[in-house]
Amino acid sequence: MKTKLVLWGTNAQDEKILIGMELRVKDNMVNIYTFPEAVATDEFSQKMMQDWRNNVEVAFPEGGQTIERELTISDSLLPDDIRVERTDVVNRAQTEWHFIVLSSKLNEVYENELGELKDKVEQLTEYSSDVWGELKGFWSKVQEQVQERNLFRDHANALRDNTNGLFDQMKKMRAALDADFMNISKAAHSSLMGSLQDIETRIAGGQGRLSAVFDELKDLQRQFRDTKLTREHRSEVWNRLDAMFKTVKEKRFGANANNESSAVDRLQRRYNGLINAIDKMQKSINRDRNDLTFQDRRIANTEGQLEAQIRQAKIKMIQERISSKEDKLKEMDATKTELEQRLQALKEKEAKRAERKKLEEAKKAAKAKIAENIKSAEVARVSDSEQSEKLEKAAEAIAKKDVTAPKVAETSTEQTAEIIENVESTSTEKAAIKPVIEAAPAAVVAASTIATPVTEVLKSTQVEKPTTEDLIANAVDTAVGITATESTESNETTSSEEE
Repeated sequence: MKTKLVLWGTNAQDEKILIGMELRVKDNMVNIYTFPEAVATDEFSQKMMQDWRNNVEVAFPEGGQTIERELTISDSLLPDDIRVERTDVVNRAQTEWHFIVLSSKLNEVYENELGELKDKVEQLTEYSSDVWGELKGFWSKVQEQVQERNLFRDHANALRDNTNGLFDQMKKMRAALDADFMNISKAAHSSLMGSLQDIETRIAGGQGRLSAVFDELKDLQRQFRDTKLTREHRSEVWNRLDAMFKTVKEKRFGANANNESSAVDRLQRRYNGLINAIDKMQKSINRDRNDLTFQDRRIANTEGQLEAQIRQAKIKMIQERISSKEDKLKEMDATKTELEQRLQALKEKEAKRAERKKLEEAKKAAKAKIAENIKSAEVARVSDSEQSEKLEKAAEAIAKKDVTAPKVAETSTEQTAEIIENVESTSTEKAAIKPVIEAAPAAVVAASTIATPVTEVLKSTQVEKPTTEDLIANAVDTAVGITATESTESNETTSSEEE
């Protein structure tokens, strides 16, 4: 944009005059030069049109007049007694010159800020990340104004060159700091790796308690977090430390100690990370809203339409930024709701799985108990079989026909006494059986007349592997049958004698 304008017009006396207008940017003033037609020869007018308007010095002739007027967005550039045919050219120049003044003031503000940054950089004895951050923030602001075309190219180039010079100085300081940092990192890396190597050697040799080794690793982990390391050194130490943690866990807790966490744990970590991201996004939106409020206050106090337009453009940019972030926040909230639902579902599944696992363990315990009971029952059946053999021998002795009554009685008494002692029954059962069995010796002879020997009965019951209760019941039935036979024969003998 040019800061000089030349055109023809008329004065208050309707005389033709040559008008030259020049903007004084720093003062926000306009110099208006008028030359009567008699003075403004063709040669002079051509020089004014071609040279002076392009910032080439031209000697003004005598007879001209100079007028100073303040540049405003509302008042006309020309006095009321001076008229021109191309008023549109004057109005356009007025608008452009107002923008030039505002842009120049903005450039002046940035130059002053850059001068303060230059003083800070020159006073530094070593690299400062704070100053570096301030320099980056400054250049970001300049770039934003350049993109919005609020700064002229010459101003932007000058600011860029000066800023790059300060960046170069800071980079030299950072290079020296990086060299020192690399030396510190190497020493710390060597120390940590040496400690890890010592622990690894002890683990391989089985020296020391694993719990103590684990505590040492935790101490090294804390030391590692507080140690300044380069990215490469940090990665190497972390991989070695992580591998040793896994080795110790495997030795302490078994091969499954290093299994990945459950789906619930992974989803929980993702949910926690999303919550942190939502919080950061909300804070960023709040900062933008504060900036928007600040710009609204500033625009209320702006002087001039162009500056107001610049502020309005900034407000528009902030509003767009807030809108974009709010859309992203809505997406994050939707993802948060989805993760909460999935997390709840996974937790319910985990609870059900734990319940099923508990039930399976209970089933296994029950099966083991049943197997133990079966084994005990088998042992009991073997014992019952031994008792059965004894009962069978006693019954065979009772049923022999060729044995005399006294001998059979004696044998029966001994056998039945043994049965009573060996049969696993309660005292009540023994009391009920004993009188019946004691009556058996007196009827031993009659037992030989029984059609079905006791032996056959016992054999038939033995096929079914009788229990203790069955054997007791069979013995009682046999004894009762013998007593009943004796009573019948005695009655028949008495009747015969009476006859």
